[in-house]
Amino acid sequence: MDDLDVRVRLTVETAQAMRELGGRLAGLLRPGDLVLLSGELGAGKTTLTRGLGEALGVRGAVTSPTFVIARVHPPLGDGPALVHVDAYRLGGGLDEMEDLDLDVSLTESVVVVEWGDGKVEELAEDRLHIAIHRGTGTAADDVRQVVVTGVGARWRSAGLSGLSVACG
Repeated sequence: MDDLDVRVRLTVETAQAMRELGGRLAGLLRPGDLVLLSGELGAGKTTLTRGLGEALGVRGAVTSPTFVIARVHPPLGDGPALVHVDAYRLGGGLDEMEDLDLDVSLTESVVVVEWGDGKVEELAEDRLHIAIHRGTGTAADDVRQVVVTGVGARWRSAGLSGLSVACG
């Protein structure tokens, strides 16, 4: 983490709270933003993205793009499109991302890449890294620890600390 990076740690207690976090995140995003999501299977990456898509007002249900690799959700209004990518099977990273032949300009969309760490960072100098960690044990199965790191000057004063409101 360098001097321009901003880090916020959150505890998210339910799947609904994860969707709400996605909704609050949508209020900070603008066209051209890149969001990288990491976390084990079932951690809540797609749930967070679903809340983000609902708040952005995009067309179509946001579901895991595992088998299609990428889905484009056009805006229903004036907002940006949502490009939702599952990079788990992208071995070549950025080259394979470009080969997807997405029918939107990435600079006019919000791009969310699951499993994108180490693969697509070159798409944007300023980006968000969101790591989701699952709790263990019966009582903590739904509880997630979320670390949001804003990389670059864009996120220095973007209000990431406001994400921590009402994550329970």
